[in-house]
Amino acid sequence: MKIIECVPNFSEGKDKAKIEQIAHIFAAHPDVHLADYSNDPDHNRSVFTFLGPPAAVRDAALAAAGKALELIDMREQEGAHPRLGAVDVVPFIPLAGAEMEDAVNTAHKFGWLFYERFHVPVYFYGVAALKPNCIELPDVRRGGYEGLTEKTSCVDTSPDIGATKINKRAGATIVGARDILVAYNINLASNDLPLAQKIAAQIREKNGGLKSVRAIGVQLASRNLAQVSINLTDYRKTTLKDVYDKVKKLAAENGAAILESELIGLAPEYAFAGVTPQYLKLNNFDENRLIETQIKKFTG
Repeated sequence: MKIIECVPNFSEGKDKAKIEQIAHIFAAHPDVHLADYSNDPDHNRSVFTFLGPPAAVRDAALAAAGKALELIDMREQEGAHPRLGAVDVVPFIPLAGAEMEDAVNTAHKFGWLFYERFHVPVYFYGVAALKPNCIELPDVRRGGYEGLTEKTSCVDTSPDIGATKINKRAGATIVGARDILVAYNINLASNDLPLAQKIAAQIREKNGGLKSVRAIGVQLASRNLAQVSINLTDYRKTTLKDVYDKVKKLAAENGAAILESELIGLAPEYAFAGVTPQYLKLNNFDENRLIETQIKKFTG
């Protein structure tokens, strides 16, 4: 059996009733397995992780996206996390038995059906990108929801599918295919946002930092904390221990410490090479956070 993972990010992290309505769509959909979902009110974002055969995953993602578009109005949405739309990003990832070509095909089919059904413009990114300037997700998101009108009016940054006139309620959606990514946040024992931003800049690969690391510094206003929010795009090149140790060192150099860390979604066992969850001060880890565990649950 070919198994595809999908990790849609929706621009709602405050209203738990809305988030549960979206979760119900996944949980009730036949032939897919909802592995995890979480929300953050400061990011104002929810992240769902589910898996199954390509066609079933595509259809479940469409159904959940439709529900999210009903519930989320981008004209009223604010949060610390960059975003373009209510259904912000929908990546497809090949797992057991699947190849990247399967994920790309699923992404492209989803994107076209999504536009035909909901009339929301679509950008393709990652391995599914149709334009060289859309391979990296941060490049596609640059300018954010507030800059969409200008973005879509330019030939070089217009959507891959859809009119250049944006539906202000929905914004635009980014759809892609990629390898496994580990989403990992480190909360400082401090509310010093400039420090979190400084550390994020120092560990980013594009600034000469750690390989395969993207990072931003954000304020968690509800907890009076600063956070370094990290994506490990290749956990084989940089493990969780690598990035934790680097952030700890940089924080200490500035008189700060790490309070805790957290995973968003799932991670492969290899990402924990040479380290324990306790060492990382992970506040939300158990065996269900491992991709391998969720594949076993789904396949029996």
